[in-house]
Amino acid sequence: MNTTNEGLMARLALRCAAWSERWFPDAWVFAALGVVIVAIAALAFGSTPVAAVNAFGDGFWSLIPFTMQMAFVVIGGYVVATAPVVARLIDQLARVPKSGRGAICYVALVSMLASLLSWGFSLVFGGLLVRSLARREDLRMDYRAAGAAAYLGLGAVWAMGLSSSAAQLQANPASMPPGLLAITGVLPFTSTIFLWQSFALTACLIVASLLVCWLTAPSDRNARTAHYFGVSEATAVPQLPPRQRPGEWLEYSPLLAVLIGLLGLGWLGHEFVTKSVVSAIANLNTYNFLFLTVGLLLHWRPRSFLDAVARSVPSTAGVLIQFPLYGGIAALLTHAQGAGGLTLAHRLSQLFVHVASTDSFPAVMGAYSAILGFFVPSGGGKWLVEAPYVMQAANDLHVHLGWAVQVYNAAEALPNLINPFWMLPLLGVLGLKARDVVGYTFMQLLVHVPLVIGLLWLLGLTLDYVPPVMP
Repeated sequence: MNTTNEGLMARLALRCAAWSERWFPDAWVFAALGVVIVAIAALAFGSTPVAAVNAFGDGFWSLIPFTMQMAFVVIGGYVVATAPVVARLIDQLARVPKSGRGAICYVALVSMLASLLSWGFSLVFGGLLVRSLARREDLRMDYRAAGAAAYLGLGAVWAMGLSSSAAQLQANPASMPPGLLAITGVLPFTSTIFLWQSFALTACLIVASLLVCWLTAPSDRNARTAHYFGVSEATAVPQLPPRQRPGEWLEYSPLLAVLIGLLGLGWLGHEFVTKSVVSAIANLNTYNFLFLTVGLLLHWRPRSFLDAVARSVPSTAGVLIQFPLYGGIAALLTHAQGAGGLTLAHRLSQLFVHVASTDSFPAVMGAYSAILGFFVPSGGGKWLVEAPYVMQAANDLHVHLGWAVQVYNAAEALPNLINPFWMLPLLGVLGLKARDVVGYTFMQLLVHVPLVIGLLWLLGLTLDYVPPVMP
């Protein structure tokens, strides 16, 4: 940074990152603490130990379909982004920027637009684009700022797009816990991410993010390139090794990929012909099936496809091990009845009704969701924790239920800007550590917080309440 103020903020962000890396435990520990705290709260408000234990056990496996769906969002995005043809496309895209500062803004724009399609795809695609730009000898680009820009898809707008965990869950009644379905009903994409208010909010966030990228990018003289961090200039996508045994013939032949791909495309064609595009893509199974089918065809050879899947699986560990705990928390909130037959979800919704009005609810909920998101870094899982009581409060205050989902979506992304949990797949591609990029993402956070909270309140005034619609 050239200015004193920017240097001070960057140093402050690095100190915050160092403190969190030293003192904050793994995200699973936060989920486990959530179980303990909610269970104690249920007991404190009159629930019996038997009721609390049964609620936790009944809810623990209730989210297995949704857990696998979210894991496949990561896998599908990674598989598509690392296909050889996509890797060549990335190299072509890397030829566009003419300056280091322009390259950083370019990465940010590509990452944010890609995240509206799939956050898993955005992380890997953005990381590979940065690696490709770093190989250009005629471009002096700050590798840290570019890495932070590649993360903006997940740190700014991903939850406003098609892979939004909350919007996907609310549009799929079969994936929702019964207690949540009874409160919210079904909310199609036309009531959440396809609202014009959502488009306006997303556009404002993209513009603001690009402006911050431009203003905080170091000059060529102060830029730290990939070479400074000891990052290899070789491609980040491993090459397919040659076939060694006769038994590997089908693994290296495109025959199976073509046949299965044609079956998949046939089914997808039937889905989009017999249903509206919005209804078809809102189904998480269809969404993931589309990415896996396209990924298989783009990799062309089963061996290449399977290698990409194997490289993506470690990134799903947090989802697989945390979501059962979130299912238990959701059941404790909605099924463990206490004094007067009231659940914790009902009591929390009463608290929201007392502290917020119909007009102020988006701002209050947004601030609360952003703070909680730092401790529970999981889009879909955190929604399952919050939704039972915040959506009940939205019903009680007559707040547009779809906009309440979008309030969560926009606010949930804010803590991602400084929480390293979701950075891990990207950092693995870049060969960086969270402390290397968080100084720049912290600058984004300073701008995003007032912008998001203000727009959530202002745009919420333009929407009217619609009662839950049951399937």
